[in-house]
Parts: sequence; C-alpha cells; structure tokens
Amino acid sequence: MTFSPVLPLLALLTAVNALSNGVAKLPVLGYNTWNAYHCDIDQDLVVTTAELVVSLGLKDAGYMHVNIDDCWAEKNRSSAGELVPDQVRFPNITDMTSKIHSLGLHAGIYGDSGWFTCAGYPGSFEHESQDIKSFQDWGFDYLKYDNCYIPYDEIIREGIVGKYQRMADAIADLAKDSGKTPFIFSLCEWGWSQVWLWGSTIGHSWRVTGDIAPQWSSLASIINFNSFITQATNFYGHNDMDMLQLGNGGLSYDEAKSHFTAWALMKSPLLIGTNLSAITPDILGILTNKEILAINQDSVVGESISPFRWGINADWTSNSSFPAQYYSGPSENGTVFMLLNTLDEPADMFFSLTESPWIRAGRQYSVRDLWTHTDNGTAVRNFTASAVPAHGVVALLLKDAGNEPNGTSPPCAVTSNCASENGTSVA
Repeated sequence: MTFSPVLPLLALLTAVNALSNGVAKLPVLGYNTWNAYHCDIDQDLVVTTAELVVSLGLKDAGYMHVNIDDCWAEKNRSSAGELVPDQVRFPNITDMTSKIHSLGLHAGIYGDSGWFTCAGYPGSFEHESQDIKSFQDWGFDYLKYDNCYIPYDEIIREGIVGKYQRMADAIADLAKDSGKTPFIFSLCEWGWSQVWLWGSTIGHSWRVTGDIAPQWSSLASIINFNSFITQATNFYGHNDMDMLQLGNGGLSYDEAKSHFTAWALMKSPLLIGTNLSAITPDILGILTNKEILAINQDSVVGESISPFRWGINADWTSNSSFPAQYYSGPSENGTVFMLLNTLDEPADMFFSLTESPWIRAGRQYSVRDLWTHTDNGTAVRNFTASAVPAHGVVALLLKDAGNEPNGTSPPCAVTSNCASENGTSVA
C-alpha cells in the first residue's frame, strides 16, 4: 500500500502550543521493569536493579531513571481513596525511592487513565490530583500513564485527549502548589488516536504503537510506522517506540544493534527492559555506545532522523515487514545517516549524498562510523556500505570537509534538471 505524505506534514503541527515545562527536553534514558519481570517485582529487585545501573556503567552512559511498571499496588484503595503500595512486595516504597536517589538516579512509577491499570490494579480516573500527590510524596518524578479500562462515554464525556489532559492538569497544579519540578509525563496511549498529533500539548513522550516483542518482525513494524511521523519529535516531545528489548532473546546481535540504533537516532526514549543481572557484554556494549547516545541526547538539534529513500519499496510505501532503509537528519556535529538492511540476506547499500536534504552539493564529507568508531575517509558525491548484514545497520556521521575536487564529473551529482548558465541541460 502507498502511504500518504499528508500525515507527516500534519505532524508538523504538534509544535504549536507544545508543552515546555522545563523537564524532559531530551529523551529519557533509564530502566523499566516490565519487559524483564512483568508483575514479578518487589522493592528489593528494584533497588538491586538501580545498583546494577550504576555498577555496569549505565548511569555513566546517561541512563538516569529506574521506573517500576504495573502491579506495584494493592488491588483496593484505602478508606480515604488513596493508592496503597503492595504491603508484601513494597512495604516501604519511600525507602526504595530514597535508595534510588542515593545512587544519583531518578525514580518513575506507572499509572492508568482509566478505572484500572492493564493488569487490573486501581487506575487514576477521578483520582488524578490525589494520586500524583501520592507519587510525589513517595519520591517519584516520572509517570508512565496507560490507557486501559476506559470509563463509559456517559461518565467520562471526554475524548482521548481530555482523558489524558486530566492528569496533565493535575501535574501542572501540583508543580505550582508544591514549587517542585513537574513530573515527566509519558503517555502510553498506543497511537490509536493519532497521539503524535496532540501528545506534545500534554506530555513529554507518547507511545506510537502497541507493545514491542523481541522479534525482528515487531521491530520492523514499529520502525515502519514511526518512519511516517518522525516530524512529530523535537524538543517538545518524543515519539516513544516502546522499551528496548535487547537481551531478552529472539534477536540476533545485528538485529539488536539495528533496534538500538533506530530507537536512538529517531530520538525515542531509551528504557532498558533487560534483566541486568544476566546482561551479556555484547548487549551492554550496544546500550553504552556513546556516539549513538550523543545523537539521541543532542542538546542543539531535537529532531529525529527521517527517510530520504525507502529502498526496496517505492518512496512513501508502508510495509510492516520491509520499512524504509535510508535515513538522515541534522545533528550538532554533522549529518547523521542510518542505513537499515531490512532484507534477510547481506546487501550493499548505496546512496548519493545529496539525496539527503542536509547535504550540500559540491562539497565533500568526512565519514565517521558510529559503530566501529573509526574515521573512514572522505565521501564525494556518494557512499556505499558493503555487505551490510541481514537486518543489520550502518550509522554514520558526515561532516563538511570543504569543496569537492575540481573537475569532478558530471557537473551535477543528480543530472535531472541540471543545466548550465545558458540553459543547456546535462544529460
């Protein structure tokens, strides 16, 4: 099917009246308990995980949040209507957050905009102000907010925007009343109502698809979908492509590199979902690639990379199995390129430099490989990556290195509509 280019253009509207309240200008880096543990969590596990974030060097790489997901609460509120942490698994939740803070990290928690969380614990509908105050009192500063058990229309009398606006207003009111930094607000709405068009007016990130799975088919589908809405990501908010599934089985090493690279360069939040006590050196090396992380955390350029050519499919083709293969975007230190081999066998990947809108004609560019961490000479007019592994990735940073050599032929790298001053066309 051919995907209309109108949708990405509409995404440009998200910058209007966007939320800018002093937090989460850059994508959040951290850890989330769900992918590795689901409901099998307790406060000792969370503290141990926080300690591993430090000892493994993840904190030094920029991963600063440790977030608990669903299933942390008792199934019933207190007589005063307050949420109650599970008395067996989280007997002293403030002690847990204090230990996380003592490590120099931040703590995040999970809630839901409906009657119940997705696992059946109390949701925050009609308790928004009460719950966010409890979260702050317990020592949290990040809220992942889900979309299960939606109230009947005659009760809520809101669209999906209004349902999330209720908690956004409660967060803003709490920050004003308490004088403390506002919560980072992560909308887990799954993209059902084009959240990328309105999410930035309410939160700091927004899930664009359903849950990720540790399979190449899941990664390809998410990348494909996100490739059409990259313009929605900037310093005002971020398309959340869901948690990192590295190290949970199901992905090859090359697929894991592609997973991390696409999430990072598309400026998604990077929340690790791996059992850190069993993490391998290869996966740890992927997660701590400082050159890739530096682009995700670029403080000068907030935009995601975007496709400039789809590759095996015609441009603007939506294909959940074979997404766009050629991406680029600006960064503080040069033009970023991602070449994604979506095929099931190795492939050479070629592109003309000026296919990217961020490259100047008539210039040559130094080439930095962000995975081998090597300087790979100078590119003039075009670049070829040889034998990119199946489902593998190449990430490059190109920097302007001056005028291309005199006499480079033909006169234009792209001869279509190229003409001399007298109007003679270049064949």
